[in-house]
Amino acid sequence: MIKIIEGGILAAKGYSVASMRVGIKAKGTNRDLTLIKCDAPATVVGTFTRNKVKAAPVKWDMKVVERGIARAIVINTGIANAATGEEGLANCRKEAEAAASALGIEPWEVLTASTGVIGPQIPIDKITKGIKELSENLIGVPDTDTAVLREYFTGNRANAYMEAHEAAKAIMTTDTVPKEFAVELTIGGKTCHIGAMCKGSGMIHPNMGTMLGFMLSDLSIERELAQKLLRAIIERTFNMVSVDGDTSTNDTFVWLSDGLARNEKITAESLGISLDDIDESGDIDISNLSDNADYKELYEALYTVCRHLAVSMAKDGEGASRLFTAKVVGAPDYKTAKILAKSIITSNLSKAAIYGRDANCGRIFCAMGYSGADFDPDKTDITMMSKAGSLKLIDHGRLPEFSEEDALAILTPDEITALCDIHSGEYEAEAWGCDLTHEYVTINADYRS
Repeated sequence: MIKIIEGGILAAKGYSVASMRVGIKAKGTNRDLTLIKCDAPATVVGTFTRNKVKAAPVKWDMKVVERGIARAIVINTGIANAATGEEGLANCRKEAEAAASALGIEPWEVLTASTGVIGPQIPIDKITKGIKELSENLIGVPDTDTAVLREYFTGNRANAYMEAHEAAKAIMTTDTVPKEFAVELTIGGKTCHIGAMCKGSGMIHPNMGTMLGFMLSDLSIERELAQKLLRAIIERTFNMVSVDGDTSTNDTFVWLSDGLARNEKITAESLGISLDDIDESGDIDISNLSDNADYKELYEALYTVCRHLAVSMAKDGEGASRLFTAKVVGAPDYKTAKILAKSIITSNLSKAAIYGRDANCGRIFCAMGYSGADFDPDKTDITMMSKAGSLKLIDHGRLPEFSEEDALAILTPDEITALCDIHSGEYEAEAWGCDLTHEYVTINADYRS
């Protein structure tokens, strides 16, 4: 059974973190550089932006992931290191070399990640100096069962978890809240942990805005299996989020597993599945791919972590005042439901209606119609829901009579769901977005200043 726990990215054994301000942004006092260290070589997998314009750290990290082992992550905010050419890549190499020198590892074991303004070069001297200082101030979860160290860590648990929380804050740009989550699970009789953090508030329309995500676990897992599972779950979580329809140059999500939970290595064979059975497009539900208890536990844990963070990003969209969820049910297959749900939450007219608490459900119906998905409008029902109640606004393709007063009450809370039933099957999908506010324009009109 999955258990939600404290600790963020330090929930798993064998990781340590530190963050500080080095002055990458000219203004402000927030921390802007973070270093994560792995005590043991960690299996690394990842997904990256499908934007043809890829930031230098994305290009660097794709090579690290291809090699399959990571020992450290360097993350900066303020400058995206995108559209920076060969100098940008050289700076990624310098970051990796600085971390490798400070931690006694190899440069190709270091992931780099950047978020912020596109175009400027990162202040590499400030960053490499900061990496050295951070390496001397790391705090984390020791890989030990000895009584003395266990007692020591218990006494310092609050400090470690606070540092994890500070790291989640340090990777923010226009985010208003840090985004972190952790779970405990049981695999092969061993207690395992997964902790994660992400950032993302604007330029969010992942196709894997600026969206960065880091998931650390102490599982022992086959790399090829981990990569396929991650891609499939990303398609059903992060890739079902949209704030503004812009796919960033820097979208990155990496998952590191150091094996320190000492479970028997999870492989496709041990779970009773074939790697070929895992559909990475997200168009096929793989939650019940195997009856194996470990498979069900692993899938639920990964999905729970990724879904929580994905919803957190949508809720914290730039300028947002409401989380806007589209849930499509009664579809003939998952792909149809996914296309319809995503079309609804990316519609600017629908987002504006949610902001204005306007029961103009025709906008949602319209977005379904141009999505490209095949469905029968005359069979379609749309019900708007919130903690204040529910109200059907499209009934078998037609607008029924309804109370504007009731509609206003239902559309006033800060979390609104459009439930769309197309009455054609048993599949369903969810997508998450936010309303479109005046504040969104304000934030992005003067983003650099």
